[in-house]
Order: sequence, then structure tokens, then C-alpha cells
Amino acid sequence: MKSTKPYLIRAIHEWCADQGFTPYLAVKVDATTRVPREFVKNGEIVLNVGLEATHQLSMGNEEITFQARFGGKAFPVVVPIERVAAIYASENGEGMAFEVVETAVDATASEPAADNAPPVPDPAVERPAGKPFLTRVK
Repeated sequence: MKSTKPYLIRAIHEWCADQGFTPYLAVKVDATTRVPREFVKNGEIVLNVGLEATHQLSMGNEEITFQARFGGKAFPVVVPIERVAAIYASENGEGMAFEVVETAVDATASEPAADNAPPVPDPAVERPAGKPFLTRVK
């Protein structure tokens, strides 16, 4: 059975656009995530995925891809769906958070984050494994 996660991410993204809000993705970075490492803090990065901030945005079932400017330079971003920790509106924090399961790839990643910080622990929110929840993300 396919995961509901990519469908929920697209739904919150569309809701943000309809409300005039700016959708942000919180991503737990690992070796499978292509983001500018100098912007990674404590193993995470927050990305503006609004239509004005991205070029060629594609939100598929396996990954989210787009091009964006970081420090004035264009950068192709690739985020596997399983690495998305949350999507929320920056204006009010409304959105959805997801459990991100650490994998063997995380433990053996050959490319550490720029700040050499340890991986971010999973949120201390009690919920069934793999189940998203609606929340105000701050």
C-alpha cells in the first residue's frame, strides 16, 4: 500500500497557496538529500517551497525537486519524501508534521552536515508509528 505522506504534503502545499500563505518544508538531511549544506543546522533545513521561491517544483510520490536561490546562487534541490519532517504555513504555523525514521544510510552517511552536528532526534510527540498528525508547527 502506498504511503499517504506525499498526498498530504501536496494537500497542505495547495491549501497554503489557496490561503495566500508561504509553505515551508522542514527536512531532516541525510546523504540522500540534496540541499546546500552550508544552510543545514543541527541536521535539518527549512525550505520555502512557495511557487514564487521555487522553479520547476515537482512534488512526486518519491521525492520533491525544484531549483531555488540560496545566497544568490541557483541550486537544484532534491528531497526524498521520507526525509520531510513537516510542511506548514510560515505565517501561522498551521500544517502537518511527520515521523522521520532514521535509516542505516543516516548512520553511515559519508557527507556530514556543514555544522557537523549530530542527527536531530525524533520529536517527543507520542503517536502511532508512521502516522502524520495535524499540528501548529513552530
